[in-house]
Amino acid sequence: MNLSRLPAVRREQDPDAPAIADDAHGVLSNAAFSDLVDRYARHFAHREVRAGDIVAVKLTNRIELVAALFAAWRLGAALTPVNPALTAAETRYQLADCRAKAVVVENPVETPAETPVESPSDGLPASVTVLTVGELAEPAPEAVALPEWPADPDAGGDDLALVIYTSGTTGRPKGVELLHRNIDAMTAAMIEAMKLTEADHSLLVLPLFHVNGIVVSILSPLRAGGQATIVGRFSAQGFFTALERARPTFFSGVPAIYAMLANLPPEVRPDTSCLRFAVCGAAPMPPQLIGAVEKRFGLQLIEGYGLSEATCASTSNPLDGIRKPGTVGLPLPRQTVAIMDEEGRLITDGSVGEVVISGPTVMRGYLGRPEETAKAVRDGWLHTGDVGRLDQDGYLILVDRVKDMIIRGGENIYPKEIETVLHDHPAVLEAAVVGRPDDVLGEVPVAFVSLRDGVDVTAGEINAFLAGRLAAYKCPVAVHLVPEVPKNPVGKIDKPTLRRQALAPSR
Repeated sequence: MNLSRLPAVRREQDPDAPAIADDAHGVLSNAAFSDLVDRYARHFAHREVRAGDIVAVKLTNRIELVAALFAAWRLGAALTPVNPALTAAETRYQLADCRAKAVVVENPVETPAETPVESPSDGLPASVTVLTVGELAEPAPEAVALPEWPADPDAGGDDLALVIYTSGTTGRPKGVELLHRNIDAMTAAMIEAMKLTEADHSLLVLPLFHVNGIVVSILSPLRAGGQATIVGRFSAQGFFTALERARPTFFSGVPAIYAMLANLPPEVRPDTSCLRFAVCGAAPMPPQLIGAVEKRFGLQLIEGYGLSEATCASTSNPLDGIRKPGTVGLPLPRQTVAIMDEEGRLITDGSVGEVVISGPTVMRGYLGRPEETAKAVRDGWLHTGDVGRLDQDGYLILVDRVKDMIIRGGENIYPKEIETVLHDHPAVLEAAVVGRPDDVLGEVPVAFVSLRDGVDVTAGEINAFLAGRLAAYKCPVAVHLVPEVPKNPVGKIDKPTLRRQALAPSR
């Protein structure tokens, strides 16, 4: 199914049913949301957005971003979401790299109209039309006609739908090309795995510039006939107020969000009876934290795994059946997840290797980067760069990132193993381990730890705790107590920043 016509289909089926909500608009019905999408599409068409173009949106979480997504699709264009926290230079890079035809912003001062930006690929100038949400709120030119829908509802499956930019921790951000057939396969899998129906209602707290927020919290429930409520910037203090007001049946978060919720004062006891489950993705979640969140808030927390290059999710612990904390679950429908050695041979004996993925959710490639695409997708397998193994039941256990592995005097050390032990300490809220260059050993582990509120523990005590549980070569040479472990915009622990901090003289 090509989801570009979803708002129109929902309007035809049940115009008065709720579709999407946020604080500014309240609840929009299917009919009202479809009208909004059509108005945006006419504005885009009036500004000469055509099939094959790319529309950028640099917006905080709000209904206008979702409307822009469907409006671009309505015209046969694709959408690239821009992190609103990016600097002007970072924004210009993304707009130039994808040759965006237009960009939607909140305020006109963000980017001057018709800003010439230099393409990093060929040096040719590109002109980006800037539209504000205020302009899009005005009536669209009546003379602008929208294209007719194709007779085949599945037409356009190989057309570009989304360009999602990687965080750029290993160099310049790359645009991940996701096709409509990738979106179709991913949303169908999420609906099947999460058993979504028209009764389901998601609460979006993750950023909409990331594929998780778009696919799991918006597109999947809307395709299932349900609804979505958009929350702005996440706040641990305000989250449960929003939840109790919206009464969703599920929400999706990252480990950092659950850590903040688990650290709320003990008197915070929200009503979570509306929830069927909660989802955790983006990074492995310590089993200890899963247990603490489930026990305290009465949630069923489902941990999964995926990446933008596979349209969001590839494995998940099942809603029904055996859930295994410490694993990221079983492959989602119609995806194959395997382990491969350095020679490209599949590993079937439970040994550790690189996680590889195949199936209909694998990206077309990196926009304008054929060599990097060829490295990432080989013989139909997406090479994730993650190290893992499959247990006897086929559940995926992530060991670490290939690039995060520390080699200390010839011994391989996986930071995630040390981090898991650190989370066993009752005072530890969050922990991250990175490698620091060493003249003798090559590299040594260094730990960064944030503590739970109201506890008093020293770095020496944490070191002693680790010494009793890890081999000596795995123990960090230093434990730094920090107020908060830094995160990147998607909520993952920012290890490049920690590596720089590990090198600082004050350390």
